[in-house]
Amino acid sequence: MIVLAFLAGLLIGSFLNVCIHRWPRDESIVKPARSRCPHCGRQIEARDNVPLVSYFLLKGRCRYCSERISWRYPLVELLNGALYAGLIWRFGLDALTVKAAVFGSMMVVLIFTDIEHYILPDEITLGGTVAGLLLSLALPMPEGLMKFILSMSGETPGWRMLSFAESAAGAILFGGSLWVMRELYYRIRGVDGLGLGDVKMAAMMGAFWGVAHTLIILLLGSLVGAVAGGAIVLLGGKKWNYEMPFGSYLGAAALLVTIWGDSLFGLYWTAVTGSGGQGL
Repeated sequence: MIVLAFLAGLLIGSFLNVCIHRWPRDESIVKPARSRCPHCGRQIEARDNVPLVSYFLLKGRCRYCSERISWRYPLVELLNGALYAGLIWRFGLDALTVKAAVFGSMMVVLIFTDIEHYILPDEITLGGTVAGLLLSLALPMPEGLMKFILSMSGETPGWRMLSFAESAAGAILFGGSLWVMRELYYRIRGVDGLGLGDVKMAAMMGAFWGVAHTLIILLLGSLVGAVAGGAIVLLGGKKWNYEMPFGSYLGAAALLVTIWGDSLFGLYWTAVTGSGGQGL
């Protein structure tokens, strides 16, 4: 199953590359159906479109114009394949694993569109927010803030209402928080310190995983961003006000939390409370 999941991840990773290339350019991901060389425009034959294998057989170059093809293509395929294999290894095959795989693939798209274009496509962020809310009605969300609040009030709703409430709370809390931060920064400094795409991305993650896990994603993503941003400034000669692809850091953190979310939240809760429990 792990090998099959890896192969499925490679195939879907090839499609993710189409999304990464076309969405920022406002191009359809359906037409043309076959991929083309980004340099000469020639249609790529099926034999040259086998995930990972074709890239290395062609030594990373187009068969027709010999121009170099970006390393991003095999990297996305490999990353998505490793993600699917890791999910099967950790959780086995069930509906929640499929949900996590869909979420992880969307994170892969956001990571690379933000790195390459500083764009977080609405097709993923807004569409993902709606998908997360709808999925909460079919699959139980991780227990979190809303269960705690409702238990304090004595309410005992059904699991679907509780799950949807947690999903909505995550989207509103984190999307709203980042929007407020963005507005305050703009009013104080007169420039955008946070992209609107990052706000939508936070809402999407909250809709998929609720409050607790999304909190870990944001904390871990901010830490990764601070370390990576500082290194780029100090070692890469950038200025402190350079535009940082924050969505990429959030996406990388989200992939880690997707596989090891419970363990990471347990560590966080232990550090905050000094107890060994996982809290909410």
